[in-house]
Amino acid sequence: QVQLVESGGGLVQAGGSLRLSCAASGIIFRINVMCWYRQAPGKQRDLVATITTGGSTNYADSVKGRFTISRDNAKKTVYLQMNSLKPEDTAVYYCAVLSANWQPRYWGRGTQVSVSS
Repeated sequence: QVQLVESGGGLVQAGGSLRLSCAASGIIFRINVMCWYRQAPGKQRDLVATITTGGSTNYADSVKGRFTISRDNAKKTVYLQMNSLKPEDTAVYYCAVLSANWQPRYWGRGTQVSVSS
């Protein structure tokens, strides 16, 4: 059974930082592309960042230069370092495993990030 467990969310002031973690089990972590999505209230779920098995990364334009995705294959964990946070970054952040066609295959339950102005 695949499980993705996010942690590290919370309330932070604008300009602050948070580091999200996503611990995976039930999959061969090192061969899977991992990603982070987010969903703000009343909005669709959007892709934030991806990281391939080789460590190549890609980011949504809205977070480029502020967020960094990384992975530790030994710990089966993917991270999202979020700096210079803005109120518009407020959302539930979800970890996901991408399938071979780059569509989400498994989801975590999410962690709330709230940024106050």
